Amino acid sequence: MLLKKLTESFGASGDEGEVRKIIKEELNDVVDEYRVDIMGNVFATKKSKNKNAPHVIICAHMDEVGLMVKGIDSDGYIKFASIGGIDPRVLVSKAIYIGKDKISGIIGSKAIHLQTADESSKAIPMDKLYIDIGCTNKKETEKLVSLGDYIYFDSKYVEFGSNSIKAKALDDRVGCAIIIELLKLELPITVTGVFTVQEEVGLRGAAVAANQVDSDLAIILEGTLCADIYDEDPHLEVTNFGAGPAISIMDRTSIYNRTLVDSLVDTAKENNIPWQYRRSGSGGNDAGRFHVAKSGTPSLSVAVPCRYIHSAVSVMNRDDFINTKKLILKYIEKIGEGGIPND
Repeated sequence: MLLKKLTESFGASGDEGEVRKIIKEELNDVVDEYRVDIMGNVFATKKSKNKNAPHVIICAHMDEVGLMVKGIDSDGYIKFASIGGIDPRVLVSKAIYIGKDKISGIIGSKAIHLQTADESSKAIPMDKLYIDIGCTNKKETEKLVSLGDYIYFDSKYVEFGSNSIKAKALDDRVGCAIIIELLKLELPITVTGVFTVQEEVGLRGAAVAANQVDSDLAIILEGTLCADIYDEDPHLEVTNFGAGPAISIMDRTSIYNRTLVDSLVDTAKENNIPWQYRRSGSGGNDAGRFHVAKSGTPSLSVAVPCRYIHSAVSVMNRDDFINTKKLILKYIEKIGEGGIPND
């Protein structure tokens, strides 16, 4: 399954090669143009037979949060830094892989039995954590691990419960999977799938990609916060699990064109597709680069709600994934019939 392949591949910011390889295998013989820029962003264009048809970008980022080796102590334990936003509280006792040889390890900390009352009442900071790969001294560890090696969560794709899927990197391999599946279909307009790098460390790939392609509209696909969990205030939930694709009005990097937002909502209603607003102004995504690139590109952001993002295990509802893809397809078909809405 495509989503399984994508989520089980390793691709932290700056190390997206495995993900890029899967995208190339899936699309190289499907699209009319395929290229990779110097940053590592992928551009895959499927052209409409109608030369006057609108051109729409659909964008998702390839990278995931991760860790990097920053030191090895005399006992062979590994110190590390985060790549992207990771809460140290999700790290303790997690199984990980290090480097291209996928060296197995465990993120360790002082046992609860040895902690002071003050220590046990607080989250353990990242600089107090370490990785144990079973070596007894620095020389042994250095034979297997080097400074700068990437570190990934050892987390498998699993379908469980009532229509749920758990995996690492659903943010944003869900977006990558949707774009790939859409580009395999016959589309009434020209569509360029843009798969960006280094989104998790400041939208860096998009800053370069957005200035390389002209389009009439950019649609950014994301895996976003879903916090409809026990004892959470309703106004902090952001999205609800199983309630459909989440359409953004505003976030930290963009204020979205309301005419376009309303037309997307209308498309969902016309096709009986469940949908919801993303109810938070926090966070941001690659739309923050696209809508200010060149002379400006009208942009939309649509996301699949995912619980526990930026951790070893995220969870999504399969129907939210399917309905997000269905909404984007119906919107493309609507654009093909009547063009892109404008004020």
